[in-house]
Amino acid sequence: MKKKSYSLILLISSFLVALPLFAEEDEYQEGFLTSYLNRAIEKAMDKPEEGAGTEPLRYGRHITKYVSAPQFGGYFVGSYSYSTQDNADRNGFECRMVRFYVSGTILRDFRYRVQLELKNPAMRDYTLEWVRFKEFQIKGGQFKRCFTYDNPLNPWNVGLGSFSQVARHMTALGIEDCSGETAQNGRDLGLQLQGDLFPVGKDKHRLVRYQAAVFNGNGQNKKDNNKQKDWMGNIQVQPIKDLYIGLFGWTGTYTGTNGVSARRNRWALGSIYEHNDWNFRAEYAHHTGSNVNDLEALNKADGWYALVGVPVNDWLKIYGRYDVYREDASWGTMKSIYSICPNFQLHKNLMFQAQYNYVNDRTAADRNYHEIWAQAYVRF
Repeated sequence: MKKKSYSLILLISSFLVALPLFAEEDEYQEGFLTSYLNRAIEKAMDKPEEGAGTEPLRYGRHITKYVSAPQFGGYFVGSYSYSTQDNADRNGFECRMVRFYVSGTILRDFRYRVQLELKNPAMRDYTLEWVRFKEFQIKGGQFKRCFTYDNPLNPWNVGLGSFSQVARHMTALGIEDCSGETAQNGRDLGLQLQGDLFPVGKDKHRLVRYQAAVFNGNGQNKKDNNKQKDWMGNIQVQPIKDLYIGLFGWTGTYTGTNGVSARRNRWALGSIYEHNDWNFRAEYAHHTGSNVNDLEALNKADGWYALVGVPVNDWLKIYGRYDVYREDASWGTMKSIYSICPNFQLHKNLMFQAQYNYVNDRTAADRNYHEIWAQAYVRF
């Protein structure tokens, strides 16, 4: 019965990532320094001939127009953390990330993007997308897995100093996931179909949004190391503008460095609403499979969270989140985090966060403790 349920979820998803969702990781934003670089490049490039944006496209190796000026951007995030937990190892200052990226279009129909991590140098994203039609697009390369609403978000738009536990434990986002896969920043190499369907209402918002993808299943910057692929997808309904309700599915196999393979079958149900600077996200996700470090035991996990973002004025927005993860889907392994996080965005390229967490972890010797985080975000 369980196999039939997972098959049904994946079958629905495969028939139906769409255009960039909700300020995704691949959303382009320029900083105060890179804006000067971008304007200089635009001025230096040949201007397209009059009418070039509407005339039929021509193809060929000698065609030089229909190329946008490349757009550069970058940002860094610095943080301070303090915890009352016994033997806490996160107290102190830290550089979370330093990112640099470039994006652009060729022949109007093709969009590319490359993103690098400079703190511990590594390739994060490299993608090429065919975006001719809103209803059907193709994206290939290395990018965020299309599982949960939280994982694809840009760190600037999460609202707090960390992603939800569900996203971290079920997409290998910064930590080992529940199948034993090492941290992969939520990314993998693969191919994705996506689109928005059925304009409805006076505002002609799209009723259905879909993603269907196949990935190596081995994480970022790695070749596949088994004969299986990971299949995942989602289908989302937008009953009113800016409100999405989505069903996500994932099935695949992860093979660790020890040569041991573990199955993973996951599904999630979530909703996201972003309108007039108000934010709401809520998701539940479930995993069944095995772990490369313990194949004998049936591996289960689940979790859920609810987040709200309330604008106070033009520069202050307050987020609150209730975040739960259960490493074997039982109440005895429940870790709950209650968070409140004011965001002070004094400029589009400058933001500060002050976050308080109350943590109840039933798996830890010191079950109840407090955390205080402070973070600074700068686009350059």
